[in-house]
Amino acid sequence: MTEVVLSLSVRDLAHADLETCGWAGSDHHLAGVAVQLERAGRGEVDYLAVCSATGVPVAKGGVDYMLRLGAGTLWQLAVHPALQSCGIGTFLVEAAEQRIRDRGLHQAELGVEDGNPRARALYERLGYVAYDRRPDSWDVQGPDGTLRRHDTVCTLMRKTLA
Repeated sequence: MTEVVLSLSVRDLAHADLETCGWAGSDHHLAGVAVQLERAGRGEVDYLAVCSATGVPVAKGGVDYMLRLGAGTLWQLAVHPALQSCGIGTFLVEAAEQRIRDRGLHQAELGVEDGNPRARALYERLGYVAYDRRPDSWDVQGPDGTLRRHDTVCTLMRKTLA
């Protein structure tokens, strides 16, 4: 058995990174991330990149400070599909939680689709507790470029940060 060790770092996601993040979603999704980077410039959100030793993002995700007073809301978390189940998601969530603490806040929240049990298991392992469920929806871009509405139900989870 061969063991592969990845050297990871976390930094702010930059506009220039978007061209290497096609694994994270469609052009429509990445255009939305670009809008969020503008919000990051205003201090409303943090948008993080977990990078390999080459500096290329292998995971990304945001923390929105405007959705709930006194909390950071994690959203748009994604790990490169070839690197899932390697601990990178844990690394990303812990980095996001540190950003929340750095702002003097002690509450982290997120929503996870009911149809995503792997992600929910990760969040539960990291100490997140479900407190509600609610419908959610967003636009998804198909391979032909057309947009369709994705309707789902998300479980809302929170964690008190020490």
